[in-house]
Amino acid sequence: MKMTMSQQAVDWYKNELDLKYGDNIRFHIRYGGCSTVQKGFSLGIIQENPDQPAASVEQDGLTFFVEKKDEWYFDGHDLHITMDEELNEPKFGYE
Repeated sequence: MKMTMSQQAVDWYKNELDLKYGDNIRFHIRYGGCSTVQKGFSLGIIQENPDQPAASVEQDGLTFFVEKKDEWYFDGHDLHITMDEELNEPKFGYE
């Protein structure tokens, strides 16, 4: 599994969550919501340190990651986080 983030998405998270250099953000699986890879589940975020990351991105002194225990959600897809310019929020793509 690979993970990428656009600089615009990193900047959005940094501003919205008031992140500081050295902070870690985990993308975790939530029951409910809407996803194109797993019906009935979606991605949530939590600020915590990585334990066993399956994929991560480090930009601007921040680490964004997915833990191995959540890798099943992606069903063999990579995670690409960009910005939805119309909604001004992160957009998750799976390839």
